[in-house]
Amino acid sequence: MLSDVVIRKAQTSDIDSMVALISIIFSLEADFQVDVAKQRRALEMFFEYSSGRCLFVAEYQQNVIGMCSAQLLLSTAEGGWKALVEDVVIAREYQRLGIGGKMLSVLEEWAVGQGAKRLDLLADLNNSKGLSFYHKMHWHKTNLIALQKK
Repeated sequence: MLSDVVIRKAQTSDIDSMVALISIIFSLEADFQVDVAKQRRALEMFFEYSSGRCLFVAEYQQNVIGMCSAQLLLSTAEGGWKALVEDVVIAREYQRLGIGGKMLSVLEEWAVGQGAKRLDLLADLNNSKGLSFYHKMHWHKTNLIALQKK
């Protein structure tokens, strides 16, 4: 792992870098399309409506090289808060260096600090690298499937 990578809360000045990172994820996922305007607007909304949400970036030599986000939701199964993790991504040239794990640890600390009893995330079935990474980070598959309606 690069020792001088810093995981910090995202700032509005990071939006351009985060939009580029989200494009990496969406290029792998069949269910979503890259739409810079939509991705930019969603990130702006994270800052407008920040309560119950977090957005972290990994920074190396003053460049944003990774990001992850989470939002709190109420879980009837848990009888309290859970965190839905989204947009976990590291720039390709910095993958496999431990940065993703470090980011997820910071995000998990935030969630637990908010009272979350569980963390959930969705991953594309065809993203074998991502699924392998999550498995190594002790995330477990469930019997649930994601359904969507637009």
